[in-house]
Amino acid sequence: MIIKRLILALLTVLAIARIISSLGDSLSQPQIQSRLELYQTNLVLRITEFSVEEEQANLQNALDSLVGKQPLEAAEKQYKKARQQIAVSRENFQAQLDKLSSKVNTNNNIEPSNLEIIADSQTNEIISLQQQELTKQVAEINSFINELDIKIGILNAAQDDIDEAISVWNKTIERINNPQDKFARTAKILKNLWSESPQVTTQAESIINNNLAGWFQNRVLKQLYIVENRQSDLSNLQKKEQELAEKAILKLALISSIPFLGGITGFILLIILLVQWVWKKEESVLGTNSNTAWTTPWDWEIIWQVLIVGFFFIGQFLLPFILGLSGFNPVNYSLRFKALYVLATYILMSISGIAVLYFSIKSFLPLPENWFRFKWLSNWFVWGFGGYLIALPLVLIVSLINQQIWQGQGGSNPLLFLALQAQDKVALAIFFITASVAAPIFEEIMFRGFLLPSLTRYVPVWSSIVISGLIFAIAHLSLSEVLPLATLGIILGFVYTRSRNLLAPMLLHSLWNSGTLLSLFILGSDLG
Repeated sequence: MIIKRLILALLTVLAIARIISSLGDSLSQPQIQSRLELYQTNLVLRITEFSVEEEQANLQNALDSLVGKQPLEAAEKQYKKARQQIAVSRENFQAQLDKLSSKVNTNNNIEPSNLEIIADSQTNEIISLQQQELTKQVAEINSFINELDIKIGILNAAQDDIDEAISVWNKTIERINNPQDKFARTAKILKNLWSESPQVTTQAESIINNNLAGWFQNRVLKQLYIVENRQSDLSNLQKKEQELAEKAILKLALISSIPFLGGITGFILLIILLVQWVWKKEESVLGTNSNTAWTTPWDWEIIWQVLIVGFFFIGQFLLPFILGLSGFNPVNYSLRFKALYVLATYILMSISGIAVLYFSIKSFLPLPENWFRFKWLSNWFVWGFGGYLIALPLVLIVSLINQQIWQGQGGSNPLLFLALQAQDKVALAIFFITASVAAPIFEEIMFRGFLLPSLTRYVPVWSSIVISGLIFAIAHLSLSEVLPLATLGIILGFVYTRSRNLLAPMLLHSLWNSGTLLSLFILGSDLG
């Protein structure tokens, strides 16, 4: 027993260290929210090209309410905000890189013993890999900044602020200092197109099509056709823009109206339930099972063991170690293959975690009533869907506050960035299985099915909901997502304690992840 506890203590220290390290690393990572805001801005820019007849005043008013009165100015501000945020990330990565370089130089200046030479060699190898990864991230950020500057210049030009646009492009060319770089070539073409005496090279159109996309590509092509007096191409481009604008209106309406209507419905539902709770207390819907704890046959050590070994150790140490030994790296493979890799590793983690859970509580079988309950013939759908509606406004409010705290930093789930790129329907389907089927099943079994009821042996039900929700949020290892995910985790716990049916939080969890994936797919379908 003592040895077992010592091993658990060691694993706990490792898990806590890894969690702190991962949360710290996420601080220098940009949030996906920043990228999503740019994608939504791109949809708005598409809509600005929609042509409305003079007699369609009502339609124009509806469009103005959808995109705002000054969409180009708003888009410019959004892109500049994103540039500032990504520049902060670059500074953080560069600081880490400088720190590693300083560490290597310090080690090289010390006269080591033979054993220290071996240890230093291994340490330097690890540092070298870290330097390579950080160098790669800095390079990617620099490339993204160049892309943003190109687009900010186009937005300036579209608002007839030609001097500012040319200034932005000139600074980009000077900063890159490489005439063969794609962004430098693009900036040079843009500068020539909008100069007082426009110049067009033979490769201009090809470079524009290869290096720009979406509204930005069409806006530059329009300028090119005007300069070259290509009226037929200009007319075709305007027809194409009208069709794309119509699709953009539908996309923006879809991703805006569903959360909005759902959020309003959820807010009204929450008010009704709170009024009923004030009036009827424990006899109300919110009062159902509010103080009824589970009968927990095991003690804190089993809770500790399942959480540390079954979730953190397997997911953060064992599986990455085994996959690392195999030498397999999915980075260079297709998005579809990456999606399969994510699903396979998540299923392995889930099976391993549930196996640890099973063998940890096996001696206590059969379990008391209400443990791991899956009851199909009950009102679980009402609880799950109702919980989803209430989660929409609450998590949104917390997320808005959270954005003000982190200002675009703090990291995000890597799966979301992959899903944002997943315009392959097969890859999207695989991501859907991972996020909307596998994750709700495994995480609800672990956090709501096991952890929350186990905690009621020591603390009240409401405390168990809060503690399990906070651990659920921290387990996602993204600093900026702790508050929104903790809010979601608390709602999931609330739904489970009231329904006493794991199907209810699983449905809520699945609906939440499905809605997120749908928004990502819609936004990602108009890259640019």
